Amino acid sequence: MATVYLPTLLRPLAGGRESVQVEGATVRQIIDNLEQQHPGIKERLVENNRLKPNISVAVDNEILPLGLIESVNPDSEIHFVQAITGGKN
Repeated sequence: MATVYLPTLLRPLAGGRESVQVEGATVRQIIDNLEQQHPGIKERLVENNRLKPNISVAVDNEILPLGLIESVNPDSEIHFVQAITGGKN
């Protein structure tokens, strides 16, 4: 199972845990399975069937552009991180 590292704001939904083990072959499946185990997580990550604009996903230490359709291996590490945006010059 993949290891999902939860950001601080999602940890209360998972009993305070920093990481959880979740099955899934794509980020979408991981989120759906997370939601079954820990209700409320999906609404914090997904909007209009896409990752929220302020959320990025890193699979095996690489931030990937395909979001929910990114592939996940059984031994992958997944991080949901707040997207960093630049300011105006």
